Amino acid sequence: MTTEEKEKLDAYLKGIVLNLPDSPGCYQYLNDEGEIIYVGKAKNLKRRVYSYFSKDHQSRKTAMLVSKIRDIKYIVVNSEEDALLLENNLIKRYKPHYNVLLKDDKTYPSICVTNEYFPRIFKTRHIVRNGSVYFGPYSHIPTLNALLELIKNLYPLRTCHLALTPENIRSGKFNVCLEYHIKNCKGPCIGAQSREEYLQSIQEAKEILKGNTAEISRNMLVEMQALAAEMRFEEAQAIKRKYDLLESYRSKSEVVSNVLHNIDVFSIEDDGNAAYINYLHVTNGSINQAFTFEYKKRMNESPEELLTLGIAEMRERYKSRSKEIITPFPIDVEMEGVTFTVPQRGDKKKLLELSILNVKQYKLDRLKQAEKLNPEQKSVRLMKEIQQAMHLEKLPMRIECFDNSNISGTDAVAACVVFKKCKPSKQDYRKYNIKTVVGPDDYASMKEVVRRRYSRAVAEQGELPDLIITDGGRGQMEVVREVVEDELGLRIPIAGLAKDDRHRTNELLFGFPPIVIGMKTDSPVFRLMTQIQDEVHRFAITFHRDKRSKHQTVSALDTIKGIGEKTKTQLLKRFKSVKRIREASFDELAAEIGPAKAKIIQENLPAEA
Repeated sequence: MTTEEKEKLDAYLKGIVLNLPDSPGCYQYLNDEGEIIYVGKAKNLKRRVYSYFSKDHQSRKTAMLVSKIRDIKYIVVNSEEDALLLENNLIKRYKPHYNVLLKDDKTYPSICVTNEYFPRIFKTRHIVRNGSVYFGPYSHIPTLNALLELIKNLYPLRTCHLALTPENIRSGKFNVCLEYHIKNCKGPCIGAQSREEYLQSIQEAKEILKGNTAEISRNMLVEMQALAAEMRFEEAQAIKRKYDLLESYRSKSEVVSNVLHNIDVFSIEDDGNAAYINYLHVTNGSINQAFTFEYKKRMNESPEELLTLGIAEMRERYKSRSKEIITPFPIDVEMEGVTFTVPQRGDKKKLLELSILNVKQYKLDRLKQAEKLNPEQKSVRLMKEIQQAMHLEKLPMRIECFDNSNISGTDAVAACVVFKKCKPSKQDYRKYNIKTVVGPDDYASMKEVVRRRYSRAVAEQGELPDLIITDGGRGQMEVVREVVEDELGLRIPIAGLAKDDRHRTNELLFGFPPIVIGMKTDSPVFRLMTQIQDEVHRFAITFHRDKRSKHQTVSALDTIKGIGEKTKTQLLKRFKSVKRIREASFDELAAEIGPAKAKIIQENLPAEA
């Protein structure tokens, strides 16, 4: 685009913006091809749209969006609530490139009540706009199945696909099936059940699907008592059976509080690229609807923006008319006759906690599913969490961790383990014998090993780590820094894992001066750090034990002239230890290695190892 064309475009867009009304509404941004690339809502159209063109945007995505705008359209509405609903509908209709993407819920089934002369009730995954009524979708399939089973046991409704029109029934076109004979259907196909009675059962089933079980239960109790008073005990018993079924279902459903009625509850979880929103609907103290869905983020939308969209989506989808909406934080939106609540205690707080529990579980399930399809995704997520927690310049693709091991300074060794993409890379593990340090000096030993490792890596142009972890606190971190930064002039981030009084890792330290990185000890990142620490400790201890064992064996057997490696191995395999070799008789030794070598062993093996 030339400078002249850009000036002409800026003047055109500025003219539109300055003439926008100070009213609530929705705005649409269009690109060169006339496609809608973004839809937004606003309390004040002029102020909101003007903000896009009046400043430099820190977000690269927002700057990219503004650079693509070639035209602006808008729709004025009466209220902010209407703007919210319109925005939701426009996004679903046009799917603009820069708007959040609502992940489709086609995999979740709904319950359909058909628009027929004698309606049917069944589970379906296909929505047909023919006047039928749909309840759902249900993300928790056992809940759906329990509802269908309850309705089947309460009301003998037809399950056939026959065209039960008045003309077909009068003409005697149909015969009853097995369902009629086993009393699962009252035979409306042959006129054995009136349409009025059948529709009464359908209406009660709809109320159950709406969650109004308490009212149905009360009506059944009144009817049962009236029949009993009239001595119609068989009919009263039939009602009692239904009453017990309904009460059993209600006791198993999530009953919150009898005083809570007609409330919507929302909570949200974010994982960077997507947001998950849970919706609960409470009627007569029971949760009769629960659904969790996902938004794919496109423009770094805030939790408030996403939750506002989610509220509009769910209230429209489930035709909710709740007068109270519970949210985890305040949101800047107004709905006529609706109160927004952020509860701090009591039953409403418990409801919010239940919603949060559901959305966190859903997020965890989605992450596990994604990681099964792409195993590397878990590693990338962990590396991003480490990067964010420590504010690293790049992902810690290669992490190296050091540990020392000695007993009072003897047989001093050190070990280095390497994790690539959060997985152990055992071919890169290295063992070090401490050469320059006398006595038990962990700091000096650490300095020696780090100096040897990274001075060699620099000299040979080897691969350097993105993060160094020390198995120790501030002191170990400082001696590593002195070598890496001061001596070798390298810029490698250094972290430390500190232990508590019970020798359990409880802190992750980073920076100079070191600060505690705030993270839960049961978080995936902390578990990874603990795994790295355990691995380097295991590797160092194993090396130290091997060296100590070899040292002890050398002093006892390898110093004896005339006893080679093969003989030593043969003896240890037979007698298991130097102590048992020492205690063995001449005949036992001779039987294994011959009398000449047996004599050498008995004459030269010291009494004490």
